[in-house]
Amino acid sequence: MPTTTATTTVLYCRDPLHERRADAHFAAEARQLRATGGTALLVDHDALLAGDPERAVARVPEGTGAVWYRGWMLPAGRYAELDAALRGRGAELVVTPEAYRRAHELPGWYGTFAGLTPVSGWLPMEPGELPDPQRLAALAARLPPGSAVVKDYVKSRKHEWTEACYVPDLADAAALHRVVARFVELQDEFLAGGVVLRAFETFVAPRAAAAEVRVWWRDGVPRLVTAHPDSAVAEVPEVPEPDLAPVRAAVGALDCPFVTTDLALRADGVWRVVEVGDGQVSDLHREVDLTAFVQLLTAGQALLRTPSASGTTPA
Repeated sequence: MPTTTATTTVLYCRDPLHERRADAHFAAEARQLRATGGTALLVDHDALLAGDPERAVARVPEGTGAVWYRGWMLPAGRYAELDAALRGRGAELVVTPEAYRRAHELPGWYGTFAGLTPVSGWLPMEPGELPDPQRLAALAARLPPGSAVVKDYVKSRKHEWTEACYVPDLADAAALHRVVARFVELQDEFLAGGVVLRAFETFVAPRAAAAEVRVWWRDGVPRLVTAHPDSAVAEVPEVPEPDLAPVRAAVGALDCPFVTTDLALRADGVWRVVEVGDGQVSDLHREVDLTAFVQLLTAGQALLRTPSASGTTPA
């Protein structure tokens, strides 16, 4: 892993319509980074997805050195192409392609977090590939009986819950195949890696608190605890404080420099890891304290907690 220099350099996705500006989604973060003395550079996300990494990094100066990426999700293969293109210009990503894949895709992190996260299984599949009913049934048989959630290696379609996400009974092979087929259809070319089945667990929101929290880990240390980005402001009077001891051990074993873990409280009072991700492509709650977040990238700070809505702003 490259050595971090005194000046932190971050690659942000550029605005598709204004090549000299950061994408509006990341613009405030880029401004805050510059305000703290960091360097914000731009990369063309569309060019990366199109398989033209050299064009994507054309605005990165030669000899830039170690850089972080903060932008839209990239398939692991495209991320590796980004790293190779940067190396050709005397730059390299702090998070290696191997570490990115390990944190970004469920098969990379699942074994490390076994026991902390719902039981899961997966089938490698290509975009548009129709799932084989027998293979699906065999996969379902390896999970506990009951309901399950369908996703790919990276994302679910929870907003199409009944048609493309939730399977009420894994023993119902026809319903299972129908939901998975619809999921694959909706994901289309963006299907990542294959199909995943996750045992369904019932989660509850702690009283007057966010239902799900996102923990940001830098070098194995929890640097920031925020509400999940899908949480509405009105629903986040405070950010709960989950027990991070078992999660810390798993994050350390994963050995990735910048990781997020999404945690939710199960109905029996146990905090569970719902999702793991690479921090470079993990989204922030819209009310996040950007000063605290940029400190995470630029300095070795102790645990930072975003202020609650009862004080100032949630994250």
